[in-house]
Amino acid sequence: MGIQWRPMRPKDVRACAEIIAAHPVNGARYRDEIGHLYKVWLGLLGREAFRAVVIESVDASQRSEVIGVGVSAFVSDAFLTHLKTPPYRWVGPELLRRIVRGDDPLLSDQQVRHANAQGGLNLLTWEGALSRDFLNRPEAHTAVFSAFVDQHRGFLLKEMIGHGMSEELLEGTLRSGASLLDSAGHYTDTPDRPIREIFALPHYIGMTRELALSRVGSWVASLFIYEAPRFDFRPSEQRLLLTALHGGTDEELSDKLGISLSAVKKAWGLIYDRVAAHLPGFSSNHDGSSDGISERGKEKKQRLLKYLRDHPEELRPASP
Repeated sequence: MGIQWRPMRPKDVRACAEIIAAHPVNGARYRDEIGHLYKVWLGLLGREAFRAVVIESVDASQRSEVIGVGVSAFVSDAFLTHLKTPPYRWVGPELLRRIVRGDDPLLSDQQVRHANAQGGLNLLTWEGALSRDFLNRPEAHTAVFSAFVDQHRGFLLKEMIGHGMSEELLEGTLRSGASLLDSAGHYTDTPDRPIREIFALPHYIGMTRELALSRVGSWVASLFIYEAPRFDFRPSEQRLLLTALHGGTDEELSDKLGISLSAVKKAWGLIYDRVAAHLPGFSSNHDGSSDGISERGKEKKQRLLKYLRDHPEELRPASP
């Protein structure tokens, strides 16, 4: 049995909401409002500001089961200021309440694109939870961590805050470079109470860009490393490339994206033209064959995808 992560799909949302509701810590924070979580997450799915993944176990016959969920959000400056003003509140329930009453603090797609090019984004970790049978499985926690890093590398982050998933992970995150927000709204590296007491009440751990620059080397600070994109891919091209990073032929990409095979091939041609104009030695020719791409074309495709894995900023929404 293997454990992996992937983007959340509409069919996953109910199982993910049920994992939160059944969680011994996270579910209790929502109280009666937990019943709204499924509808709210389903409505947010697909927005740039809503970053959602599922953790799944896959057996030898390739049957999969959703065993965990990770959700984060890009929010407005005003909402972040509200959260950081004592008394503190649990992030997830507060976001849920706001959205249910029509006061959505998540950025629009256009706002995400603008902030990711100018000024930076505020990142909140909404939820991270595993089902009961996997709470003590190290490989499941590794998948949650890998998903979080991969989902947020390459963005121009301004500040990042959230809660600890457990007492142990809270303590580990603090050791990894993050800071605790004290009762006056300032980040501190010296907690004034035991971790157990901090975890039991609403609390925030996080980092600003300024703090990250002084803590180069920690994994938390590494999320603030940013390079401006070179290629200025269009949103449709970014969607194709993000899907291609998970593997698949042109035919499979066509099926996953719900577009024609000819549209996929045309998109590759435009992508290669765009990359060739900026990447020395990269040919813009898209060689076709019966399976959508020749052996030479496959090598070029793999070279591009390898470059994009090392340069995730190219696949993040940003205004040119």
